[in-house]
Amino acid sequence: MKLSDRALIVRLTISQWSARKYDRKASEQVAAANGTTMEAGRYNKALLPMNDGLKKIMAASNMLRAHVYANTLPWAHDGQFILPTTRYLGFITEYRKLKGMFDNLVGEFLSDYNDVKDNARLALGSLYDDADYPSASDLLRKFNVDLEVMPVPTNDFRVEIASDELSRIQADVTSRVEAAQSQAMQAAWHRLFDRVQHMATTLSKDNPRIYDSMVDHIRDLCSTLTDLNFTDDPNLESMRQEVERKLGSQPVDVLREDEEHRKAVAETAEDIMARMRGFMGAA
Repeated sequence: MKLSDRALIVRLTISQWSARKYDRKASEQVAAANGTTMEAGRYNKALLPMNDGLKKIMAASNMLRAHVYANTLPWAHDGQFILPTTRYLGFITEYRKLKGMFDNLVGEFLSDYNDVKDNARLALGSLYDDADYPSASDLLRKFNVDLEVMPVPTNDFRVEIASDELSRIQADVTSRVEAAQSQAMQAAWHRLFDRVQHMATTLSKDNPRIYDSMVDHIRDLCSTLTDLNFTDDPNLESMRQEVERKLGSQPVDVLREDEEHRKAVAETAEDIMARMRGFMGAA
């Protein structure tokens, strides 16, 4: 089966107001007070220093990015990711939920905007400048989430091009798609390796802090990689199964309480890493 039949390209774009502003006057004052020049530093003030609304919006945007990252692999170099078609429905359902959360938080922030500005006026004192603050209508345009979904590029050209030029373009597209596919699979290997390495490092410490999430993340990634293995790489699938069986099934309570068992699992993780390095070098 062709890659274009089993995957889609997605690109997430998020824009939001930073609520930070370079203050030239304050920078001059700081430089003068310290006997230096403005080139030594810049004073960038937080326009809403005591507001949680923007922090909540930032958290929602981070959740959106994490959702895309967890279900895809990097594709090319311009913010595109490759998504298995088998995960699309679940992916888009959760995306819409997270986008709805983002939009609701933006709406709440804008409805409180005048009160927020009044609080900023009190917090900033002489640093407050009303000109630093966009109008509510302008501010609305600064917040946006967009998900672009596209097919994987193919060599199917539906325009008339001279045969020699068509061959050159087809070869170039094929090369680019193969390179992007190779990079995506390298990312899959590294994602698995990083999780195994984290477990090995943690379990090798004296009296380590062991969280449930350490094993949960390995288990979740192993589940996701069944779909992210676009090239049906048998080595990646074999390692995925081994990591899931030997590390993803570990009871966290036993890892916390049994030092000998903990060390044995750490050694297992190290052994898996050593063999993964061989595959990754050849991938």
